[in-house]
Amino acid sequence: MASYSEVTSSSTPIPEGQHLAAMLLSKGSPLTLCHRPTPIPGPNELLIAVHAVAFNPVDCYQRAYGLFISSYPAILGSDIAGVVLSAGSAVPASAPLPGTRVTAFATAFFEQGNPDYGALQTRVLVPAENAAPIPDAVSFQDAAMLPMAVSTTWAGWSTVGLPRETKYTPADKKGLLVWGGSGSVGSVAVQVARMFGFVVYATASEKNHAYVKSLGASRVFDYKNAGVVEEIVRAAKEDGLSIDVAYHATPQNFKETLDVVKALKVVETGKVAMAARMDENSPKVEGVEAKFVLNPEPLEARKEQFRFVFHDWLKGKLASGELVPSPKARVVKGGLGSANEALDELMKGGISSEKLLVEI
Repeated sequence: MASYSEVTSSSTPIPEGQHLAAMLLSKGSPLTLCHRPTPIPGPNELLIAVHAVAFNPVDCYQRAYGLFISSYPAILGSDIAGVVLSAGSAVPASAPLPGTRVTAFATAFFEQGNPDYGALQTRVLVPAENAAPIPDAVSFQDAAMLPMAVSTTWAGWSTVGLPRETKYTPADKKGLLVWGGSGSVGSVAVQVARMFGFVVYATASEKNHAYVKSLGASRVFDYKNAGVVEEIVRAAKEDGLSIDVAYHATPQNFKETLDVVKALKVVETGKVAMAARMDENSPKVEGVEAKFVLNPEPLEARKEQFRFVFHDWLKGKLASGELVPSPKARVVKGGLGSANEALDELMKGGISSEKLLVEI
């Protein structure tokens, strides 16, 4: 493991060949500002100068409980935006070149906390397939919100077997439900479902209905209403829609999502992509198959999925403006030194229709 040295301030002079990082030195401890050696990219890797990092719930669990961390010190975080500094010898031509502004998925989760691959530092290694160029009109703040949400959305579609080339027309009357349409994953799922040609139904708090509709939802329902399932089913029948597929994009109870699909499916088995964890006690509904969202395995399949998502899909959708970075970015002031503050706030819950991030 590479060496590191603790510092008291982000303004402390950085030795040559090193960079600033917010490191997790032990399970359950706060992150500590450190200087550590800047790594050299491997054959298929990019070295990125990080300008913004967005936070996800898994970052909180890793800090507090050591989830998916094999050793310490570790560096957390997945969502970054920045500039490519250098590229490995085998990086393909389809990957962003040095000097390119990018959004990228750092692999701290997959690398079990390996410090070279965590987002919360000013220099990070990222697999070449995990980065997409961003247009000048897209800020680093907005770009940093995308990687986890976009990759998780596409993992959901692959988990339930929805083909990448899916394309419906209004005459097909195909609906898709996104439960939790104002959140990070849900807001992207709404947009992608619209691109597929589905008539998109979504749930959200009433205050977020207009926002979710602006992303492409045809109708939005308040999940807090006791009769929301009946309301959705009634609306779909009025619109003449079937709903065979849904994306449950929140960690909360998902029985309502299963019930909607059961009532409106026209296939033998409806499919629900689940962001919520499931166990033997999870609700089950006859005729509806719920699957927890996972990236493809083995490693080569996952790499192919990320190449498609970032190189083939996201690059073009950002350039055309078809994909709007979502939800709303909220910057926690203080750079890497405020990472603990951001994680503490995220851990409390209650954050709606926005994503916390720090600028570097």
